[in-house]
Amino acid sequence: MKNITIKINDQSYTVAEGQTILEVCQSLNFHIPTLCYLKDINKSGACRMCLVEVKGARTLVSACTYPIYDGMEVITNSKRVIEGRRNTLELILSNHSKDCLSCSRNQRCELQNLAQELGIRELKYEGEKSPRTLDRFSLAIERDTSKCVLCGRCVETCKKVQGLGVLGFHDRGFKTSVGPVFDFSFAEVNCMQCGQCVINCPTGALSVRSDIAKVVDALNDPDKFVVVQTAPAVRAALGEEFGYPIGTSVTGKMVAGLKAIGFNRVYDTNFGADLTIMEEGYEFINRLQNGGTLPMITSCSPGWVRYCEFEYGDLLDHLSTCKSPHMMLGSVIKHYFAKVNNIDPHNIVNVSIMPCSAKKVEIVKTENLHDDGIQDVDIVLTTRECGDLLKLYGISFKDLPDDEFDQDLFGIYSGAGVIFGATGGVMEAALRTVSEVLSHKSFEEVDYNEVRGLKGVKEATLNINDTEVKIAVASGMANAKPLLEQIRKGLSPYHFIEIMGCPGGCINGGGQPYVSSNIKNVEGLDRYRQKRAKVLYDEDRGLPYRKSHENPQIIELYKNYLGEPNSHLAHELLHTTYNAKERFEKAS
Repeated sequence: MKNITIKINDQSYTVAEGQTILEVCQSLNFHIPTLCYLKDINKSGACRMCLVEVKGARTLVSACTYPIYDGMEVITNSKRVIEGRRNTLELILSNHSKDCLSCSRNQRCELQNLAQELGIRELKYEGEKSPRTLDRFSLAIERDTSKCVLCGRCVETCKKVQGLGVLGFHDRGFKTSVGPVFDFSFAEVNCMQCGQCVINCPTGALSVRSDIAKVVDALNDPDKFVVVQTAPAVRAALGEEFGYPIGTSVTGKMVAGLKAIGFNRVYDTNFGADLTIMEEGYEFINRLQNGGTLPMITSCSPGWVRYCEFEYGDLLDHLSTCKSPHMMLGSVIKHYFAKVNNIDPHNIVNVSIMPCSAKKVEIVKTENLHDDGIQDVDIVLTTRECGDLLKLYGISFKDLPDDEFDQDLFGIYSGAGVIFGATGGVMEAALRTVSEVLSHKSFEEVDYNEVRGLKGVKEATLNINDTEVKIAVASGMANAKPLLEQIRKGLSPYHFIEIMGCPGGCINGGGQPYVSSNIKNVEGLDRYRQKRAKVLYDEDRGLPYRKSHENPQIIELYKNYLGEPNSHLAHELLHTTYNAKERFEKAS
């Protein structure tokens, strides 16, 4: 690709051809506001916020779609450009609900930020509003069309990233709206509830349902024993809610804050991840040695499981029967912990703080409930909700001293449990245990670099005790689809597959802190995911135990209660079943 010369604000630059004005300006640190643009996902020019002047062009042009050419002269900050952007924004705001103070995106809203940036203080236009649809039927995702700016980012995310296309544009002109087909609720269609549409929505049109009030009620009920657990990916992102740079580990302060709020126990879901590896690892070994259904696919991601039940109901036998880590820990808290401490399990309230919105649906799945009516986990808060809860309780997060998770029964975890939060982490954690169980040896080198990184699909062939094991790792359902189609056609070469519903894994879950589109567009989508993943791999390297089967409290749990991996009791408490769901057929 050859280089060409263009002028930006009267300065000459030599750049590679084949780019748009926006891409060049961002690479040269010229700020151009955007709203609909999302790198690698959505580039429509629909919002018209990225207007610039091009010498010789009759009108202002959208920088995100306009290609550069040799000798081009661009002006990004003329009076005409600024007035054009302001007028565009005022037109968008004229049809916006503007209930900013009560909006879930208040102070985290891209539209609000643009109004501040462009100095909008009074609205030039005010008129009739488009019809409003309010969808609050889903346990995870809510929709309010009065806050939608029709940018299309959610539509393209669902289609390109997850390969579903649940969302689309309805009607025309003034009545245009975005939502599931026929304006159905998210609860009525084959939605994964992954929340990727939410974290890519620039406003509060899409949000994750808040359950903070439920937690506050439980904490103030003297008859309830309230236990909280935090997923590994939460520590890698929670700090962003308090102004820390992306990629800052805040484990100690997070624990201190939760203890200050008043939870009776604060545990790490990493213990549940170690427990998952014991059950899932031995399940895989049993399938491998005894002719079980292969490839076996991990079941830790509820968004992926929900997707499979809707889209690939014929492949459910391939899923591991293991519950996800927070459900396993919730189960042993309600049964083993309750027994040891002589607490009525019906008086225990388990709260999970997760990077995932789909977890809110997972906890009430019929297949996950026990015969005695006990629910493993009672409430799920996202990472964002955890930040809001700490603020609600007046916790000065940055001033907190570091503290440690409670150490009784479930306080120790391995590095294998920590890396669950990044794509490839579940596979690597499983391989650390499976390789040693099959080989009857202990290995010093436990890093499986073949499954690390943010590539959409990773493949490897490993020799474990003279047995060739082919593995694959996929994150984001568009990447997983080819692997699933191979299985459906009977052509899959793999023995073990890890699938995560969200691109990059839990570090990029739908409940994680919002990352500004400026960061996503300039640094790229992978950069902030890499920073969060590094937090987990760094913690893994620094822990005394790096293999799940070496966790002494896991060993004690099996010795004193469960018996052995995949025992009858383990299956009762830690495993689940799946059922194919009727897939909603989209209108042609």
